[in-house]
Formats: sequence, C-alpha cells, structure tokens
Amino acid sequence: MPDPVLSLQDVTLRLRGNAGEVEILHGISLDVAKGESLGLIGPSGSGKSSLLMVMGGLEKASGGTVTALGQDLTALDEDQLARFRRDHMGVVFQSFHLIPTMTALENVATPLELAGKKDAFERAAAELDAVGLGHRADHYPAQMSGGEQQRVALARALAPRPDILLADEPTGNLDGQNGQAIMDLIFGLSERHGATLVLVTHAPELAARCDRTIRLNDGLIDPAQKAAE
Repeated sequence: MPDPVLSLQDVTLRLRGNAGEVEILHGISLDVAKGESLGLIGPSGSGKSSLLMVMGGLEKASGGTVTALGQDLTALDEDQLARFRRDHMGVVFQSFHLIPTMTALENVATPLELAGKKDAFERAAAELDAVGLGHRADHYPAQMSGGEQQRVALARALAPRPDILLADEPTGNLDGQNGQAIMDLIFGLSERHGATLVLVTHAPELAARCDRTIRLNDGLIDPAQKAAE
C-alpha cells in the first residue's frame, strides 16, 4: 500500500465508567489508503464507533499511535486536533448534530466560516444543491424531516472538501428509502471529491459497497479475518 491516509499502530482505548476503567480497544493496527472506502462492521459493543472516534481524534487513544495524513494525532492537544479536523476531516453522525437555531444554509456554512472562507455561504448553497436541498436553505432543523436533516449534516461535512470522511451509522435513524438515498450521496460525493471514507454500519448491503470491510469483535479485529488476509 502507498503511504496510508490513516494508520493505526497497536491502538488501545480505555474509558472510565461507573465500574472503573474499561478497555474498549485492544491493540488495533490498521492502514487505510487514499481514496479507499472502508466499512467497520461487527456486533453492538464491539468497538466500531470507538475506533472511528479514535481515527478522528474525537477520543484520544490510551496507547499506540494514530497517524492521519502523516500527522501523529496522539501528539496533538485539543485545539490542534480541532484545527486538524476543521482542515482535513468531515464527520457524519447518526444523530445529525445540527445547530437548532441556525438554518440549513447557516449550518452548512459554519465550518467554512470557521476556516476563514470568504465564499462560505456561496459554497454552502452549492453543497445544499448537491444534496437536493437548495429549496430548504432557509428552513430550520425542526422544520425538516430526518432524511433532510441528515442530508444537511452530510452537506456540512463535505462542504470543506475533507480528505477523510468519517460516518458513524449515518442511516441508523432513517427509513429504508431515506437511508438508501443518504448512502448513494455519501459514496457519490466521496468518489467525486476523492475523499477517503470510513463507515461504521450494521447493514450488510452498505458494507458490501465499501472497497474493504474490517470486522471487530470485543475491541479486536476478528482473528478469522486476519487469518484470511
């Protein structure tokens, strides 16, 4: 593999809960190539979303190294991580995370404004058009359906043209038809912009669309999969 866009070496993650410290990830090593689409699959509680959060620097690895675009994320502080994500990553969550007091246009423009783009609103409008919501630009999240809110969230993640797109169960709160439309958009826009895509999903049909899938079990890459590689 050429220099990977994402590289994890012996990554562990421990989180403190009510019963004390729990180890969520147990020494994950994984490379993701430029432009690749990778599906993270496995049962609930297997560590898929935690692994995605570690890849994005949204959770700090307890051990090992996480390298993105040649930058060691484990060596960055919170402000540096936030700037790195702003400049290089888009993140799409299952629960949308739109700002309720902002219109669709303002939600999409926000990361562009934070990055100092003078044409933030023009680019945001174009991105809403790309996801078929140009006519909803002045509407607030509460005035939109779940599928429309997820399309706004997707437009917001892709507007800055990220090198890496991380999606955590992006169709989990949507019906089949809306979920299919969102996935068509994610794969289409990812391919058009050349972004590397990492997708957490329970849906076999979505995982099948990825170039490669990694199955997790109990915070480890499935040993059967490793043996097959």
